[in-house]
Amino acid sequence: MATDRLGDMRLFVEAAALGSLSAAGRKLGFSPAAASARLTKLEAALRTKLLDRSTRQLRLTEEGRLYHRHCCIALRAIEDAEDALHASQNVVRGKVRISASADFGRHQLSQWLDDFIRAQPELKVALTLTDSLSDLLHDDVDFAVRFGKPDNDSLIARRLAPNWRVLCASPEYLAKHGTPRTPADLVTHQFVILVTAAGPRNEFHFASAGKHWTHTVAMENAWETNDGALARAWALRGYGIARKTIWDAAEDIRAGTLKALLPDLIESEPGIYAVFHQNRYMTPRVRALLDFLIDRFQHASDDILADLPSPLTSAKTG
Repeated sequence: MATDRLGDMRLFVEAAALGSLSAAGRKLGFSPAAASARLTKLEAALRTKLLDRSTRQLRLTEEGRLYHRHCCIALRAIEDAEDALHASQNVVRGKVRISASADFGRHQLSQWLDDFIRAQPELKVALTLTDSLSDLLHDDVDFAVRFGKPDNDSLIARRLAPNWRVLCASPEYLAKHGTPRTPADLVTHQFVILVTAAGPRNEFHFASAGKHWTHTVAMENAWETNDGALARAWALRGYGIARKTIWDAAEDIRAGTLKALLPDLIESEPGIYAVFHQNRYMTPRVRALLDFLIDRFQHASDDILADLPSPLTSAKTG
């Protein structure tokens, strides 16, 4: 076996994840020429082609997909062994990789992570912010914080807190365009719509006393963005009505910079979940962060969500 076959395997796995051999090399501290030479050496030793480099983006060959699967298992086993050793020494160190939505990640989760790292100074965090659902089966994250429970048997979802969505707008917007009193009134209004890889989130649902309503926003009349934090900023500037999770809107609603609309028609939704691989060993550092977030969400649910418009309010009103 080559003296640094393990390093070559790491380079190969990173290249497959990033879609770029040069990017993988930079991440591991190799020049583009050195990264290319190492991959060529690995393919020569295995007597097979692992990556198709003729396209603009790297593509795994059939043999490459087989080798990649086993490399991931091997590299994860090594990491698990090291983590088990550290756990036996009561040491929690390393890097935890998590994913979260943009607005929640920037304005709430990042503050909690600051507190977590102060209590665990030997840990580091890699935080990916995206409003599209991460493919946890392929993305390099230990777990994701998601609004809603994924429909995938290969993933485990641990409920962290309740959640619901509210329509909200700035006082300036409402002073200019009026306040909608029923779902039918929304036809004349402007909107800020979040667009993800799954498409625009322009269908709003309402419920009260067993009755349900749906309003679909015409996209030609809407502001669009794939960034939840920017959607919030546009709503604050008065560009239109936005649909936000209660966690993202709570601070603004309390401050009066956004007003919750149709509060008696809020529909109940699944909560916030920590989502992780079913078959992946949960390392001590990942367990430490997950336990911290479970505790933080439990306390924050009472403090942040108290007295805000909710599905319970809607039920009582109905």
